[in-house]
Amino acid sequence: MRLATSLLAAAVAASTAHAEDVPYTIDGEAFTGYWAEAASPKGLVLIIHDWDGMTDYERQRADMLAEMGYNAFALDMFGNATPTETMDHRIAATGALYKDRDRMRALIAAGVEQAHALSDVDAMVVAGYCFGGAVALEMARSDMAETATGFATFHGGLTTPEGQTWTGDEPPLLVLHGGADTAVKMEDVAALVGELETAGNSYELEIYSGAPHAFTVFGSNSYREAADIASWDAFSTFLGARLDG
Repeated sequence: MRLATSLLAAAVAASTAHAEDVPYTIDGEAFTGYWAEAASPKGLVLIIHDWDGMTDYERQRADMLAEMGYNAFALDMFGNATPTETMDHRIAATGALYKDRDRMRALIAAGVEQAHALSDVDAMVVAGYCFGGAVALEMARSDMAETATGFATFHGGLTTPEGQTWTGDEPPLLVLHGGADTAVKMEDVAALVGELETAGNSYELEIYSGAPHAFTVFGSNSYREAADIASWDAFSTFLGARLDG
């Protein structure tokens, strides 16, 4: 369990109208998401976890969003039977989905279905962390893109897989990246920006000096409070523009 250790998390306490784990099945396979409901929701945020699966980190982010006035659903991309305890487990879990984009999209679609079944507001922004950022961009390039008003990636994978392209018709993107990220390098950032410019996409990019990969993960060695607060502020502004109006 990763608990909050930042001023950001302390300032936005988990005060929600309702929050609970949500079990669901996909073709007989068990998954567990997390639902946090705002008292007077302005919109819906779909959260996609990083490579260690759906954990207390995603629950806390969902609670923070509910406190801000957004319904939030953290979906499960791995399923209850997928081990994530070791690095090898996580490499295997993410690698399997990177190799099977049809399954990746089916799992996204199931999460979107759960989110909309729970939420009484439909306007949705999708946010992903690390691996989840790559998944968010996968959704943005898919025929599910029109179900969202925007996509945000926090220190996420940015590479466009072979056979996929950006058309320019995707909803606006927000890319939040650490300048000291050695897992997703600046070459990847530049390549994505080039693709988006060529296609004519609407996007925003913020880069935080000294921030390594996973700079938002509370309590980790990679956590950088200044970058976490700045990126959450940028995300909050993005949500306001995409959902509040």
